[in-house]
Amino acid sequence: MSRTGRILIVLAAILGADGVMLAAASAHSADASRLASASSMLLFHASAVLGAVALAERGTVHARIGIATAFGFVIAASLFAGDLTLRHYAGHGLFPFAAPTGGTLLIASWLALAVAAAWPKRG
Repeated sequence: MSRTGRILIVLAAILGADGVMLAAASAHSADASRLASASSMLLFHASAVLGAVALAERGTVHARIGIATAFGFVIAASLFAGDLTLRHYAGHGLFPFAAPTGGTLLIASWLALAVAAAWPKRG
């Protein structure tokens, strides 16, 4: 396994842990719909990062695009969930349009994974 792949697995594990913590916080907080949404994004995309890394490392998808996709998932899910979490606890977001930017990057990352699967393998 590449060093980059291991880094992404660590980041996916952190996303997953944060997702579980936000799920617990949303279960014990009034009007926590933002936390529940943030939790879902982190948990879903933690698994997506693991899948993208596995596919890239095995050569099932174009490796560079697959790894870039995994980083896209990490950055975008963190941006989306971070903005919603900050809005819940602090009353303001990271910056204007942070959550929609994260969501748009998530969509782009999923499309990039499709390209990685369609791209011919080299070698």
